[in-house]
Amino acid sequence: MVVEFTDIDRDDLRNLMEEIGKANMAFGKYGPDEYPPRGVPIIDLPSEYLAWFAERGFPKGRLGELLATVFEIKQSGADAVFQPLRERKGGRFRLARKRGRVIDFEEREDER
Repeated sequence: MVVEFTDIDRDDLRNLMEEIGKANMAFGKYGPDEYPPRGVPIIDLPSEYLAWFAERGFPKGRLGELLATVFEIKQSGADAVFQPLRERKGGRFRLARKRGRVIDFEEREDER
């Protein structure tokens, strides 16, 4: 069930946005196994990832409904509505991981 924004009143929209702002990806590539401890906030999931679900079907349940809503908002170019929610959490979630820097000072046999 995707909520049409023309059919929603102000309080319901506020509650929906609060719920979206608190939701994190519960499984998969952006879930807690890959991004501990809670996974990536759904407002910061890449549009391509959400489009993949749109093509193949969103998960069942409330998470799927929220993902579909986030996808629709991002597709319509209204991603800026998530900015106040991001600011409350300290900014956009960083998806790129910091790479560990490995420096090897050992002399290799083929370099002698």
